[in-house]
Amino acid sequence: MFTGIFRSAKSLIKSDKIRIKPEAVGHMLQQITERLQNIMLRMRVLLVVAALVVVAGAASVSLEDLEFHAWKLKFGKTYHSEEEEYQRKMIWLDNRKLVLEHNMLADQGIKSYRLGMNHFADMNIQEFKGCLGSFNSTKTHSATPFLRQAEGVALPATVNWTREGYVTSVKNQSSCGSCWAFSAAGALEGQMFRKTGKLVSLSVQQLVDCSWMEGNSGCGGGYVESAFQYVFNSGLQSDDTYPYMSREGICKFNPKKLSATCSGFSRLSVADEILLQKAVAAIGPISAAIDTSPKSFLLYQSGVYDEPACSSTRLTHAVLVVGYGTDCSGRKYWLVKNSWGVQWGERGYIRMSRNKDNQCGIATYAMYPEV
Repeated sequence: MFTGIFRSAKSLIKSDKIRIKPEAVGHMLQQITERLQNIMLRMRVLLVVAALVVVAGAASVSLEDLEFHAWKLKFGKTYHSEEEEYQRKMIWLDNRKLVLEHNMLADQGIKSYRLGMNHFADMNIQEFKGCLGSFNSTKTHSATPFLRQAEGVALPATVNWTREGYVTSVKNQSSCGSCWAFSAAGALEGQMFRKTGKLVSLSVQQLVDCSWMEGNSGCGGGYVESAFQYVFNSGLQSDDTYPYMSREGICKFNPKKLSATCSGFSRLSVADEILLQKAVAAIGPISAAIDTSPKSFLLYQSGVYDEPACSSTRLTHAVLVVGYGTDCSGRKYWLVKNSWGVQWGERGYIRMSRNKDNQCGIATYAMYPEV
C-alpha cells in the first residue's frame, strides 16, 4: 500500500508530461504524509477491533462487551473505577435495547426517525438533566411583539439559513447548562450577518460569566431574553477574543473588543407555528425553547423527530431554529441547530415535526434580537 503511494508520487515528479514546480513538491509531500497518517489511524482502529474479536473468542466475551469496548474507543470514554464502568455499561445496555427496538420500527416505516448510540449513551435521562443544568423561560423583560410586523410576509416552501451564511458552526456546551447562551448568541450572529454581511462566532462564555445581573445563572441555567438584555446593556465580544471554557469564570468583558450589539428583542405569540414560520422566513434564525425530556431526543440520530410524549409547555432546553421544510415523504419539519456537538443528531442538527400541535413547544418561547 505505502509502496504504491510513493511510486505514484515518484512517477508524477519524473514524468515528461507533467511538470511540477519546486514549490509544489512540498505540498505533494504534505498530502502524502496526511494520507499515510489517515491510513495508519484506520489500521490502528482495525487492529484494536481485531484484537477485541480475538479476545472475545478466547475468553468467551459477549457481543455486548465487544460493542461496548468499541463504543468507548470511538468516543474516548474512560471511567474512574471498575464499579463505575459496570454501572455505565448497564445504562449503555438499556439504551442499546431501546435503540435497536426503535430502529426496527423505523426500518418498517412505523417511526419517522432513527436513534443512535451517541456519546450520551452511557447516561440516563436524570443524569443528563443534572449535567446540563436547566433552562428558564419565565418572562422577565419587555419585548416588542412580532405579530404586527409579520403581516403580508410571503412564505417560501423551504428555508435553510445555514446555506445563506447566517449560521456559524455547531458548538458543544459540554457539561455546562449554557444552552440559553448558545441559542441567544446564534440568533444574534444571524442578525449581525444580516446587517453587516460578516459572520462572526460570538462569545457564549461572556454571557455565562457576565450576565448574572440580568437574571442568568451561568452554567446553572438562564434566560434567552436576559441574554439579549445583557447584550443591549453591554454588547458582546467574539468567541475568538472571549473563548468558551465549558464552565463559569470571572467576567473578563473588554468593551474595546465589541463584535455585536442589539437595540432590543421581539417575542412571538405563544404556541403559533405559523407565526414562527413567518419569522424564520422573514427575519432569519430564531431562538426557541423545547422539551427534551424524552430519552428519544437524547439518542436522536436522523430523520424527522416525531415524539407525541413531548410537552409543549414543559420547556427544558434552548435551541436555534434555522429553517424549515418538507422531506421526501411529505413530513413537515423545523430545522434546528443544537449545542451538543456534531456527534449528536444530523451533524449537530435535528429536524423536528412541524405543524403537529406545537410538538415539544417549538413555538412556545420564540424570540430574536433587534440590531
